[in-house]
Amino acid sequence: MKNLIIIIFSFISFGALAQNSKPEFDGSKWKPPYSLALPEGWGVERFPIPIEFAPSIPYKGVEDIRFTPGWGNAKSEEYWSYAFLWYLDETPVTRPKIIEDNLTAYYTGLIGRNIEKRKIPADKLFPVKVSVREVTTEPGDLKTYHGTIAMLDYMEQKPIILNCVVHLKSCAGQREGFIFYEISPRPMTDKVWTSFASLWKGFDCKVTEEKK
Repeated sequence: MKNLIIIIFSFISFGALAQNSKPEFDGSKWKPPYSLALPEGWGVERFPIPIEFAPSIPYKGVEDIRFTPGWGNAKSEEYWSYAFLWYLDETPVTRPKIIEDNLTAYYTGLIGRNIEKRKIPADKLFPVKVSVREVTTEPGDLKTYHGTIAMLDYMEQKPIILNCVVHLKSCAGQREGFIFYEISPRPMTDKVWTSFASLWKGFDCKVTEEKK
């Protein structure tokens, strides 16, 4: 019995060591197997999926964000305007309810991680509400969706409604999938949406042999 306990403990210790030794994802060093434009003055951030603040989103991959120069400036016309790409292990099934659930989890988690840091009072909090509908498929998309995200602007600590356009895309001959989100409180006629569209114009989704 004593020997069995020692063996079991050894397996547990080895497993814990293996888990702890797994290298952490470093978005600043990660080399994407695709090209997505980064206009002058825009910011970039990358982190792994599953997402730490929204673990219920059932995908694996990387989120690749493009921030407009004024996205964090409440006085800018680009405030809260940014886009992010989900580069996924495989092309996911999408429909409005799935996107609504994912974005609800995403922004609920994003707000949640800012409550303590920004000292947001409890009486300012309210549930995130997302509404999404499928629209006419845009050229190059598998599916296209439009929607709104009603949430707390945790930077200004007041309600905000973000418009969103969601593009489901794939790369010919590859299993990897892409979901491209365009986010802004600006009306759909605003020039910021043209800026988002330009991000995708030069996109090259060819997956390298090293990535395979």
